[in-house]
Amino acid sequence: RSEQYPKSVFKAAPIGIGVVVNRILKQVNQRLCDITGYTEEEMMEQSSKMLYPNYDDYAFVGKEKYDQIQQHGTGTVETRFKRKDGTVIEILLSSTPIDQTDMSRGITFTALDITDRKQTEKSLRRLLSAIEHAGESVVITDTKGAIQYVNPAFEQISGYTAKEALGQNPKILQSRKHDKAFYHQLWQTILSGNTWRGRLTNRKKDGSFYIEDASISPVADNKGKIVNFVAVKRNITEEIKTEEKLRQAQKMEAIGTLAGGIAHDFNNLLFPIIGMSELLLEDLSENSPEHEKVTEILAAGKRGSELVKQILAFSRQSERKTIPLRLQPVLKEALKMLRSTIPSDIQISHHIEPRCGLVSADPSEVNQIIMNLVTNAYHAVEDSGGKISVQLEETVLEQEDLEGASLLPGRYALITVSDTGYGIDPAIMDRIFEPYFTTKEQGKGTGLGLSTVYGIVKGYKGDIKVQSDINIGTTITVYLPLMEITVTDTDAVVDSAALKLGTERILLVDDEKTIALLEKQILERLGYRVTAHVDSIEALRAFKNDPFEYDLIITDMTMQDLTGDELAKAVLSIRPDIPVIICTGFSSRIDKESACAIGIKGFLMKPVVVSELADMVRKVLDNTINQ
Repeated sequence: RSEQYPKSVFKAAPIGIGVVVNRILKQVNQRLCDITGYTEEEMMEQSSKMLYPNYDDYAFVGKEKYDQIQQHGTGTVETRFKRKDGTVIEILLSSTPIDQTDMSRGITFTALDITDRKQTEKSLRRLLSAIEHAGESVVITDTKGAIQYVNPAFEQISGYTAKEALGQNPKILQSRKHDKAFYHQLWQTILSGNTWRGRLTNRKKDGSFYIEDASISPVADNKGKIVNFVAVKRNITEEIKTEEKLRQAQKMEAIGTLAGGIAHDFNNLLFPIIGMSELLLEDLSENSPEHEKVTEILAAGKRGSELVKQILAFSRQSERKTIPLRLQPVLKEALKMLRSTIPSDIQISHHIEPRCGLVSADPSEVNQIIMNLVTNAYHAVEDSGGKISVQLEETVLEQEDLEGASLLPGRYALITVSDTGYGIDPAIMDRIFEPYFTTKEQGKGTGLGLSTVYGIVKGYKGDIKVQSDINIGTTITVYLPLMEITVTDTDAVVDSAALKLGTERILLVDDEKTIALLEKQILERLGYRVTAHVDSIEALRAFKNDPFEYDLIITDMTMQDLTGDELAKAVLSIRPDIPVIICTGFSSRIDKESACAIGIKGFLMKPVVVSELADMVRKVLDNTINQ
């Protein structure tokens, strides 16, 4: 009966069992046959080499088992068997001598098929490697919320090491940006066996905030009991910043389109106000009360003109006259003007680097930047009598300095305006560049100051940064790219000259009757002989009847029937040498460059003052005569 027990175990064992003598198979059980695919008869008295895929595996097992048995009395090794059908499987092989003192009497071995386990281990290693190298943070907790695992991405994003996080509750990341109801709903979802998906604002170890898209799921055992929770979270902080910038850009583009649309009509309204005021001032005595009143009307009209320029500068649709510009004299002149208007109890200090290089810019726009920024700073400190500081310096930005900025590496001029005022509320920081957005009381601002600065700076491929702290103050830094050229330290000064006169014949076309009559009066006072038309078709017909009756054509751009550029092309096809000036309130279809390309000799933006019109007409006529 004692012999029957081992035989019974031999047959019923769930693992393969065999006996070899000098590595010749002497006994095998049914499970070993199942594992290898051979019958008992096919294996008996055969070399165990038949079970291995190659000689190297066979030799390795023999040596490794022998060495282990010599040291420990038994040996275990992972190897491979080759089944009868050619399939190679993974095997855990254990061997023990029948007689520890005489190995020649035979060795009993067990063979466990571990192919599935090895595949599972391989899959787990692959999964672990993927988790370890993932850009998303992965956190595993127990059912009470204690952290049991974090991947390297979690460490990088949160600032906590795995050692610091293990055993802690994810509450260490809470930012207090979400209320109790938010977390209650999260826990109710995952405890009920469902996956919670949403957006979390968390706090890093250093105290800074970051935003994550999170998916938190329960993990159940084979009985369906929840044993863990796993959170997979993606840091979307930079994406949100990019989206906000895109939304801001789209919003500004939309308002810019609207600004361009109204500019033409608004300038047409201003043109007669400014032009008629100038004509009246010529007719009135300088000492008369009427002269003073008309002067105020003219000043108001010019302020309206500047407002349109600000709107168009914001939308980056205005005509720029960029030149190589030294910023130093522009800043000094602007500060001199500002000092005369800001109360003396407000301290204004400045440091202007004399060696700062040249920018390609319109002097009037740079002046707008300084005037708007310093005026904003003044409004921030006027109640407290604080300080304003203006600085100009040159800097070089490398690639690593450009995170979060829309700039290229290179040399830049930095214009910095700081104040010690009440600061900007973080809740409105994202809106400060929106046109017409203002926190000032009525009468202290249009809400276009910063949006104008933004439009100008972006138009020069620069950038603007704002740093503000409540009750400490605000610092605004403007980056303008420097040119690669230098000039002498002499600043050009343009002297005003007397109005230029003439006697030539001009064909004037504008579908606004008021403007047509005004321009006709101005030109006739300058000595010119003017024929005015408010219908572009009639004007073209008059020109066709006698093309050489006129020395110059001045036409509006936006008109019914024929637009200004269409009229210009038509008259130039009849008489190529006739000079044409286009005068427009605003048009998205033409600018100075495109006008020049079709043969137009002059381009003016309404509202035009008398001196500008006189200069342009005389210049175009003189150039035509010289040619």
